[in-house]
Amino acid sequence: MSHVRAALYLDFDNVFSGLYKLDPDVAVHFAEDPGGWLRQLATTATTDGARRWLVLRCYLNPAGWVYRPDPGGEQTRLYFSKFRPSFVRAGFDVIDCPRYSSTKNAADIRIVVDAVDALSADTRYEEFVIASGDSDMTPLLQRLRRSDRRTMIVSPGDAAEAFTAIADQVLDSQQLLALVQGESVDLDDEADSEVDTGFDDPVVAVEGDAPASGQSEAYEAFRSIVTQEYTAATEPLNMASLASRLRTQLGPSVSDSNWFGFGSFARAVASLTLPNLRMSQHLLWDTSRHPAPKAGTATPPRVALPDPVERLGDQLDLPRIPQPWWPAIYRTLAEYAQSQRFNWTQCTSWARDHLREQGLPVSRNAVGFVVRGTSFGGCPLHRQPPPTADEIAAAFVGNVLSRADAAEITFSNEEIATVHTWLGAPSDNSPEQVGKTENPS
Repeated sequence: MSHVRAALYLDFDNVFSGLYKLDPDVAVHFAEDPGGWLRQLATTATTDGARRWLVLRCYLNPAGWVYRPDPGGEQTRLYFSKFRPSFVRAGFDVIDCPRYSSTKNAADIRIVVDAVDALSADTRYEEFVIASGDSDMTPLLQRLRRSDRRTMIVSPGDAAEAFTAIADQVLDSQQLLALVQGESVDLDDEADSEVDTGFDDPVVAVEGDAPASGQSEAYEAFRSIVTQEYTAATEPLNMASLASRLRTQLGPSVSDSNWFGFGSFARAVASLTLPNLRMSQHLLWDTSRHPAPKAGTATPPRVALPDPVERLGDQLDLPRIPQPWWPAIYRTLAEYAQSQRFNWTQCTSWARDHLREQGLPVSRNAVGFVVRGTSFGGCPLHRQPPPTADEIAAAFVGNVLSRADAAEITFSNEEIATVHTWLGAPSDNSPEQVGKTENPS
């Protein structure tokens, strides 16, 4: 069977810290089970066969850390050294990269040197996967391109366009979060990316494996709730909404067991072998009682944007949606943060579905764009106490303008006011007043 000879270079501090700002639980799962997402990545966006990992290198500062709340509400330090054994067990060559200064370690230059050395190795590496959002490595991508090697960037944040434009493939933060959670990812699909069920669309549910050990009681509660909902349903059930209700009713057992060891909500449902069950990426239904749902979903209309907002759309891929939709997105995300334990996949699906119930066909990608900007703007949805709609708006717009400044998009004070008005942020929140925003690139 054909395969692609691949080399993977992971800047752990950069990727883990970026993921941690977006979803701490998924970030920890990324660090504790690298073998899981590595197997997924081996077959993601490949054309000539699965990747065969000939080089696996993880560059890690063992003294690095992030704050993590403990059950008592106190902040404790989570040191990166805790994850070193996980990467060793997954076959990585772990290279310690202590800080040279208060802000810089040697990971980026070590990756550059090692990757360039690999170009002259006896083995011809056909693809280089660079897991980092650090745009300082743009010259490395240019060097690899001149040597006619395929490249993929795995970025935890909004990497600079000059960095991503050179790569053959880019796995962004939303796709990386999905990959870590065991969902398949199609990098070539620029349409509204939905939660992948792990099956073709549609499929007949098949018998699954037994739940993970120690999960039988929670799994039986899951079986009871899903069976009851399925039996009582008079029309196809929305999978994201059903998954959201189950997370609320079953509590942390869902996240802690990653859907009872099945890796996704759809696979857990399939394990129940419900009669006449069919599933698509969005719905599940009983073929003996429900008509098959029609394919396709509503899409937002083409919107005429003010000039400064148009420029943000062109340069930063800001969603092109009507002005009244922005405050509704912030309110919906605030409602989610107040009522749910944060999970990126659930949040973006839940918010999309609730917005569509309000008659606003906002895509899941657009929701994810806002959640990501809010997190890097210093106001993550997993924050305690949960952020308000105004705080979400201020953090998001502050991050958008911070990214615009980093991309050398200049605005007058009047144009900045136009951006604030269009995006629905409080008018007295300028980028300086929002607080520190972060541009992970």
